[in-house]
Amino acid sequence: MHTIRVHNVTRQTILAEYAAVADTSSKRRTGLLKHDVLPAGEGLWIVPCEAVHTFWMKFPIDIVYLSRKRKVVKVARRVVPWRVSICLRAHSVLELPAGTIEATKTARGDMLEFTPVSGT
Repeated sequence: MHTIRVHNVTRQTILAEYAAVADTSSKRRTGLLKHDVLPAGEGLWIVPCEAVHTFWMKFPIDIVYLSRKRKVVKVARRVVPWRVSICLRAHSVLELPAGTIEATKTARGDMLEFTPVSGT
């Protein structure tokens, strides 16, 4: 799985130094389900995606819904296990450690930039 760095251009903050890319049906289906924890600085970009569930997950996550141009269209903070979160306007979803949205002040309307991490 290749990896990207996620930069909030609007706020000049880093959301993830290492975000894995889930761009196949198998990777999207598995998501973070096999993880015991999502360390600070990591994340998962799911594309295409407009809804996520946290069934069987072991930890809460922050969710950032993005347009095709990577504009934030919705944020969901500290989504606990056994929940569903949807945004029909979204083209993709960025899953992050709980607290990342608050720490980076990421909000609807912000623009994100993705850059490949070398060696992945």
